[in-house]
Amino acid sequence: MIYKSFQNQKLSALGLGTMRLPVLEGDDARVDEAQAEQMFDYAMAQGVNYYDTAWGYHGGNSELVTGRCLAKYPRESFYLADKFPGYDLSNMDKVEQIFEEQLKKCQVGYFDFYLFHNVCEMNIDAYLDPKYGIHDYLMKQKQNGRIRHLGFSAHGSVAVMKRFLEAYGKDMEFCQIQLNYLDWEFQDAKGKVELLQEYGIPVWVMEPLRGGRLASLSEEEQTVLKKLRPEEEIPAWAFRFLQSIPSVTVVLSGMSNMEQTKANIHTFEEEKPLNEEEMKGLLNLAGEMTQKTSLPCTACHYCVSHCPQGLDIPGLLALYNEHCFTGGGFIAPMALQAVPEAKQPSACLGCRSCEAVCPQQIKISEAMADFAEKLKG
Repeated sequence: MIYKSFQNQKLSALGLGTMRLPVLEGDDARVDEAQAEQMFDYAMAQGVNYYDTAWGYHGGNSELVTGRCLAKYPRESFYLADKFPGYDLSNMDKVEQIFEEQLKKCQVGYFDFYLFHNVCEMNIDAYLDPKYGIHDYLMKQKQNGRIRHLGFSAHGSVAVMKRFLEAYGKDMEFCQIQLNYLDWEFQDAKGKVELLQEYGIPVWVMEPLRGGRLASLSEEEQTVLKKLRPEEEIPAWAFRFLQSIPSVTVVLSGMSNMEQTKANIHTFEEEKPLNEEEMKGLLNLAGEMTQKTSLPCTACHYCVSHCPQGLDIPGLLALYNEHCFTGGGFIAPMALQAVPEAKQPSACLGCRSCEAVCPQQIKISEAMADFAEKLKG
């Protein structure tokens, strides 16, 4: 197992994420605990020492299963991460109640790592609102030794992350972002990494395989990579990409069975960062993958000045591209929760004034109508 240094500690470069544990009869809330325990045991035996859970995973049962699976091991033999569930605005005034319950569910007296969960457009105002006292409470728990290291995770834009860092950056020790070779440009993960570098904050990675998409490439896509590294397994390319980014410390992978667990751990037995040719080829492939479903908006903003509704068309098209590529998902709906109804895709009049000045000749009105329909579903 590869280890990374963090404040005089050695963290396994691969962490076991518990959002996608094996389940019974397809019910996400019913974790197959016997199989999960085997995965935890194997990971511990192979040197994985970082485990990540959260309040909402598996209908609230991930913390319970994680706590039971790790209870047999000495507390100092593993690092445990949990998060305050600010993705649900109804939780904002319950930070103390939730934190105390999390400690009980996980059967620990402290968390090694604790995060503001999912800082995004929807909740940034609430996270920064002093009336909830979230930051103050978590800092107090850190002073009391019940949180060893405080950080945040983010699915929001670079601008949202910057607002959070301007307020709390001096207290943030690490940040967890969605980072993979597909999102390096598609979701501007590169910009997020660069922002964190400005603050001297190391990167924790979530969704390294993009929900499994990067583990199951088409034959055509596989051929491109096999020409560059014939011996490399396809899922391993996602991890080799991350091994090529110096600020990445921990890569979390949500493993669903023993086969995935063994394969991921095998990949992290050694570092094989990409060379310049391999990196160029991989990012070119990522661009081709996203272009198949994405509209070629360059964010020139000509359309905005001609929109009678004043819609942020480039921003909406970026979310539309994400929603189409993913086949749904939570990112676009989550971001749009912070957008007034009068500025939603459904507010488009279909007047086509924007299309008259679009250099890329995008059929914007049709995209807005399709986006609005997809969001209903």
